[in-house]
Amino acid sequence: MPKYYDLIIFDWDGTLVDSQAQIVKCMREAFIDRGLESPDYSAIRHIVGLSLEGAIARLAPQLDDPTRTSVADAYRDLAFANSNHSTVPFSGVKTSLKYLRQCNLYLAIATGKGRRGLDAALTGSGLSGFFDISRCADETLSKPDPMMLEEILTDLNTDVEKAIMVGDTSYDIEMAQNIGMDSVAVTYGMHDEEHLRQYQPDYLIHDITEIQNLVNRNPHV
Repeated sequence: MPKYYDLIIFDWDGTLVDSQAQIVKCMREAFIDRGLESPDYSAIRHIVGLSLEGAIARLAPQLDDPTRTSVADAYRDLAFANSNHSTVPFSGVKTSLKYLRQCNLYLAIATGKGRRGLDAALTGSGLSGFFDISRCADETLSKPDPMMLEEILTDLNTDVEKAIMVGDTSYDIEMAQNIGMDSVAVTYGMHDEEHLRQYQPDYLIHDITEIQNLVNRNPHV
């Protein structure tokens, strides 16, 4: 049965925008730019959602802190310079966001991106007007720590039972579970369906438009 929610929180990369190819390209080029061996495609896909520094540490645990920082700086420069290539919303995203807005729901973003990157992506995608609030990994703790969800709930004065997290990675599901929030896993993003099912999301959808079937219209409308 659909539930009444007051707040829908979305991940960004791989959930709302089709940025997988660009993220992989920029990460590989960042390592190469610093004279390092490039991680493979699959490894990069599975760290998307973490903070940038956490992702690089996971990809290359043998690197010392200054080198990781250098790779992170290279990635930021590459990603920002090519941000127009990673801001294309998936089909149905704008339609779904408009529907949720018509239901008088709060909409938020909780992402592993940095603030600079998210602001550029929001502008480039044309989606900025849909969201009441956002939290980035460089402003709080990285997923799967639930701090960014806690901050969103506090700022919007919303109970956790009235919120739901929508994401494409296991980090999104774990983050929601760590605070007792319902979760939706989308299967078209960074982590595949088999991997996502292991983390037991409350819902699993194959197209973003299915989110419209999981929430009832706000009873206060």
